[in-house]
Amino acid sequence: MKTQLKSLVGAALLLGSFAFGTSAQAADREFLNVSYDATREFYDEFNKSFGQYWQSKTGLSVAFKQSHGGSGKQARSVVDGLKGDVVTLALANDIEEIVKSGQIQPGWQKEFKHNSAPYTSAIVFMVRKGNPKGIKDWSDLTKPGVQIITPNPKTGGLPRWVYLSAWGYALKQPGGNEAKAKEFVGKMYHNVKVMDSAARASMTTFAERGIGDVLLTWENEALVTQKALGKAKFDIIYPSMTILTEPSVAIVDKTVERNGNKWLAQGYINYLYSPLGQDMAARHFYRPRNAEILAQYSHQFPKLKTFTIDEVFGGWAKAQQTHFANGAIFDQIYNSKR
Repeated sequence: MKTQLKSLVGAALLLGSFAFGTSAQAADREFLNVSYDATREFYDEFNKSFGQYWQSKTGLSVAFKQSHGGSGKQARSVVDGLKGDVVTLALANDIEEIVKSGQIQPGWQKEFKHNSAPYTSAIVFMVRKGNPKGIKDWSDLTKPGVQIITPNPKTGGLPRWVYLSAWGYALKQPGGNEAKAKEFVGKMYHNVKVMDSAARASMTTFAERGIGDVLLTWENEALVTQKALGKAKFDIIYPSMTILTEPSVAIVDKTVERNGNKWLAQGYINYLYSPLGQDMAARHFYRPRNAEILAQYSHQFPKLKTFTIDEVFGGWAKAQQTHFANGAIFDQIYNSKR
């Protein structure tokens, strides 16, 4: 099982945070995509496909580089000087942190369709085969004796979506209000056994190290792992409702203006929205925005009851300040656990 999971996470995880495309010495230019933890395999294939397309159109070869980690940590790396040409992060608020540093221009969400979120995902539960703890919905995660694996909302994008999904679920129950939601989410986090820094590390903890009863993760991450390790090992549980997760993409304006990659960066993101890019996303278990391609993969993506961050939380800026800033509600919940 250990060998299979290492194959799943790929050489990028074993060799460090960077993976490379064509040789830098042989290429006409270099290009760095700073992404979040669960996109390694997708962008490895995407870079090869787009690189071939770009060379056929322009005659130029590109040495693609990938950097992966917790979405929040990745955003801070760009703020601190990592020269990404584009960022493809787990949530819009992480890109807004880069905007504050002046490296991305305000209004980036209007540059591409769907608020610059070319694909979506969902939060699912991954359990041991047969679901021995009988976990079917968010309410089951607060039961005594249930051991949860989920990353830290202070460092990753996925865990912030997880937290907000649980909060929104509690809020939407009969008689739900903010006080009851805080109590519910607090109980859930009291059951967290291990809180890694990013999604892929949590998957390793759960699937390779065998810790915990349930992993809260991306739909795409769960499906990839189930495909790699076999349906005989794990079940995937879809809760009754989940937040619509919308990973965001943006051009790092200061970097591409400096290195002359602006045209290349625009082509790169536009390729994500192309039929080829959308089909590639679906094959890697991300839900494509293209309705026709999504319909072709209907067997893979069950219909979900979702709510959005704008509907329930008033947008990312408000949610970040209320729940994840230093001393905000998550810190209050986590500190009470100690």
